Amino acid sequence: MKKDDIRRRVKTRKTMLDDDDRSNAAERVFSVLEQTAAFMLADRILMYHSLPDELSTREFIRRWASRKHFYLPRVNGVNLDILPYDESRLTLGSFHIEEPTGDDTTGVDDIELIVVPAVAFDRDGNRVGRGKGYYDRLLAGSKALKIGVGYDFQLIEEGIEADEHDVRMDVVITESHHIVIRRK
Repeated sequence: MKKDDIRRRVKTRKTMLDDDDRSNAAERVFSVLEQTAAFMLADRILMYHSLPDELSTREFIRRWASRKHFYLPRVNGVNLDILPYDESRLTLGSFHIEEPTGDDTTGVDDIELIVVPAVAFDRDGNRVGRGKGYYDRLLAGSKALKIGVGYDFQLIEEGIEADEHDVRMDVVITESHHIVIRRK
């Protein structure tokens, strides 16, 4: 399926969610995530600060912030910087997402686990983002485990046409799926 068609389909489906749907989905997905060996073993984790139409990460980050070292991305031109999460150092940044402030950036090589948002995923770990390529550029240089998270309807069963520069996920977690991608 073509990426623009997927973006339209998922955007329409997201408008049908109410607050309970969003909250329940986030709780289910992040409950699975926190039980994975990868999460339990990781200390330095890059999360995302959610947009209103994404699975909310705020409660999850707050719950674990005293036990894990979380990092958040910050838009810097066409790339993402990685900075430590500190709730007192967040400001509204690009695309109206709360981003960390400061100069204490961290290299992607120092991150053990990356939790990745998307418009959609497929069972092969392919991902459709919002179309700007921020995460693909960041993930291309990372050896960290990449876990994509989303709603059940964001799992595209018919597959996604991947481009050469697209970076695949190692794991995809939705409300009722936990898919570990087997590399060929």
